[in-house]
Amino acid sequence: MKKMSNIYESAANTLGIFNSPCLTKVELRVACKGISDRDALSKPDPCVILKMQSHGQWFEVDRTEVIRTCINPIFSKLFTVDFYFEEVQRLRFEVHDISSNHNGLKEADFLGGMECTLGQIVSQRKLSKSLLKHGNTAGKSSITVIAEELSGNDDYVELSFSARKLDDKDFFSKSDPFLEIFRMNDDATQQLVHRTEVVMNNLNPAWKTFKVSVNSLCSGDQDRRLKCIVWDWDSNGKHDFIGEFSSTFKEMQGAMEGRQVQWECINPKYKAKKKNYKNSGIVILNQCKIHKMHSFLDYIMGGCQIQFTVAIDFTASNGDPRNSCSLHYIHPYQPNEYLKALVAVGEICQDYD
Repeated sequence: MKKMSNIYESAANTLGIFNSPCLTKVELRVACKGISDRDALSKPDPCVILKMQSHGQWFEVDRTEVIRTCINPIFSKLFTVDFYFEEVQRLRFEVHDISSNHNGLKEADFLGGMECTLGQIVSQRKLSKSLLKHGNTAGKSSITVIAEELSGNDDYVELSFSARKLDDKDFFSKSDPFLEIFRMNDDATQQLVHRTEVVMNNLNPAWKTFKVSVNSLCSGDQDRRLKCIVWDWDSNGKHDFIGEFSSTFKEMQGAMEGRQVQWECINPKYKAKKKNYKNSGIVILNQCKIHKMHSFLDYIMGGCQIQFTVAIDFTASNGDPRNSCSLHYIHPYQPNEYLKALVAVGEICQDYD
């Protein structure tokens, strides 16, 4: 028994599978303020790139969408990262001005960066710091990162919105509408969940179907209020407000199985001033599909079997098995590396086979 317990300890140290780390998935939301381009006459087209340090090197993890002509961007793209309590995870957020005809970084202007640890963001939940340019000079621009722990609900929802008879905000053409969805938080703040693409010159737009996690949409609370705003896009970044409405995820689920849900898009100023005002258009949810993401435990509890198959490569490159340095060496008193691995994996898998 003592010899077998030693085998288990050796296996645990070899494969590191018995002492599972303290792992949590975290969503990071990013916004910037006061960013400026080298060209003072034009506004930048910002994009934020997230990098993580590993073995002294910075590697790109993900990047946000590009927001055209904006000095105070709020990005709808979320960064999902693994948080290990026992590790120092160094992050770097870089803001670049991406030219409209080239989405790469070669021709992009570096607008500033911010370095911190994931622990700093998680402990403060909302971290705001100045953006540093080359030479570590700080300007007036800043970046804010908000952390939120994923609740464990990995389900996501597929939504398809359209609108009809939206107000025309342009003199020589029709409005260029896009839709933003905000989640109302418990502290009365609002969080951007999704921003659709712009449909040019169209008062009856049909926006592309998009996917968003249930956690991001409502934090698992189907009755949480959602604020939806329709804007008329302008190239100078000063978008015109068309109207808004509120809803919940529970209400949106009425658009399942071929049905639709509709809301009146209301401009409060028009409603207060105009006696005959009805609305500034109708927003329609044409489709709401919930995609259930099953966990590993769901599969196991559902009867999924795990087969344990072993293959050993008896290659001569491992050296003479009589040599204690060879992986094939059989020690008279302790298990070799093969036996350690077989015990470690087999001991886990045997309960599910």
